[in-house]
Order: sequence, then C-alpha cells, then structure tokens
Amino acid sequence: MIIIQTPLRVSLFGGGTDFPTYFLEHGGCVLSSAIDKYIFVTIKKRFDDKLRIGYTRTEMIDNVAEIKHELIREALRLTGIEKAVEITTMGDIPDQGSGLGSSSTVTVGALHAMYAYKKELVLTERLAQEACHIEREVLGKPIGIQDQYIAAYGGLRFIEFFTSGEVQTRRIELSERTMRRLSDNLLLFFTGVTRKADTILEEQKSNIRDKISILQEIKQIAYTACNEIQNENIDAVGTLLHESWLLKKQLASQISNSALDDMYEKARQAGAIGGKISGAGGGGFLLLYVPTGYHESVRDALKGYQEYPFALGQDGSKVIFDYHR
Repeated sequence: MIIIQTPLRVSLFGGGTDFPTYFLEHGGCVLSSAIDKYIFVTIKKRFDDKLRIGYTRTEMIDNVAEIKHELIREALRLTGIEKAVEITTMGDIPDQGSGLGSSSTVTVGALHAMYAYKKELVLTERLAQEACHIEREVLGKPIGIQDQYIAAYGGLRFIEFFTSGEVQTRRIELSERTMRRLSDNLLLFFTGVTRKADTILEEQKSNIRDKISILQEIKQIAYTACNEIQNENIDAVGTLLHESWLLKKQLASQISNSALDDMYEKARQAGAIGGKISGAGGGGFLLLYVPTGYHESVRDALKGYQEYPFALGQDGSKVIFDYHR
C-alpha cells in the first residue's frame, strides 16, 4: 500500500496571469503557498483484476475507460496502470469547489501514488507538468497552471510563467518568526457556498484579451508583494490583497456577488486589512489578512461563518507510507 499526502493551497497574488492565453504573450507570475491541509491518495494491489475507486462514491469496474472520476481515470491512463488496484482519496476540505486547489491536488497526488506503486521515482517538475497536461489538455479544463506546481513543490513560492512557456518556481525564504507572523495573520472563513469553478474560469479566460491592463496591474502587485514579504514588511500583504481583490473582481461577472461583498466589508470594518475569495471566486473560502489584535473582532463580525484554522505549509506532495508485498 502507498499513501501520498499532497497539500492544498492559498493563492495570494497574481491569479489570472497563469493562463497560457495571457502569459505566453505577456509573461505572468503568482505568489502562492501550500497549507497544512491535505488530500491523501492511497493505492494498493487487489486480489483480482478489478479496479475499485473510492471517493465521495465508490466505483467497482473492469477497465479504466469506465471510471467516472476523470482525474483518477486519466492519471491511470498516463501511468499505464490498467487493472488490479484499489485507489481512494480523502481530503481535509468540505467539498470540491472550495477554492483551495483541490482538483490539482488530487491530480498531483494520484500521479505520485501511481508512480510510487510502480516503484518509479519522478521529479517534482514532472508531476506538476503531467498534472497540467491532464487537467488542461486531456480534460480541457479552463484553468491556469499555478495550482499543480504549488501542490507538487509545497512551501511559499513565487512562480513565474514566461512567454517561452517555461515555468520557474522559487521558494520564498523567510525567518521562522516572519513566516509565523504571516501565517498567523491569515484567516480563512467558509462562505457556505461551493461552486463549480469552470463557469467562472471559462468567462475569465474568454475575457483575457479585454482585460490585459487589469492583468498587468495584478501581475505588478504580485511582484511588489514578493518584495515586501522578503523585506519582512508583512502588513503590506493586507493592503496589496485588498488592491488585488478589487482588480480581480473585474475579470469575470461571477467572481463576487452582493453576499460575498457584504461578508468582506464586515471583515474589513472589524479590522481585516484586505482579503480575497480564494481560487476562482463565487464561493468557497474567504481569505483575510488580519493583524493579531483584530482577530477576535473579525471572528465576531463573521460569527455566522465557519472559520477554517490553518497554517502555511512547507511540504509538497510526498510519500508518507510505502509498503510493498
């Protein structure tokens, strides 16, 4: 049996500039971090030739083509595993559509598990690239390419996307004190709404040509945020999150709505400096930057919403159990 632990993430800055439609012409970048919440993928050999896939439902089938879970199906196809395995996924999130990058986390984790099952060592870069290939090219998802990289690599990272198609990831090295302060000042609240990101992202993708100037501003804020964090000016994160969120809301019509705007304004009035809806928008989790002295007032202002305690995480996708018989 193999068990793979792959992190979820919070995307802080630069979202939208990781669409190839944009960065292949203009270059893009994101500042993103893994968090200490995970999706676990297990794989083990079966006694017969069937395939059993367990997630929110259970599939028992005879061949890969019959699998309804498209991420698992395409990972099996890519890795060449055709029969006699049981695969399960378990996560630390309420549901898909959370905005924490769960689809890419599952894809990276599934690939990692299958290669480990085959006793093949794979580079982290390959996991990220193959997850991008499955989600974007095979399944045609209207998504960018940041989530796959942060799930594979982990840590707090500045990821650049070049016009050549090259992707470079750089871990942001901070002192333990500074990292803890940044982590402590980020709060997550569940909006109570999960949504399918594809509709929002499809509109955002189709709007790219008309939103170049906004995306250029979002990209510049990501560079500024990276510099501010490295200079240990952590409170600048809050101000820059607010500026970036006001810009992001202009990229597609469903990124925010009156209920989400009201929730955000309540948090701001209670002491949050800035924030954003994590991921594509439209629901999922509200990420807030809140100085320590205002944590309780923000929690009180949002007492109708469930807080999701978390910390920024260091680990990327990794094997936590490996037993071959």
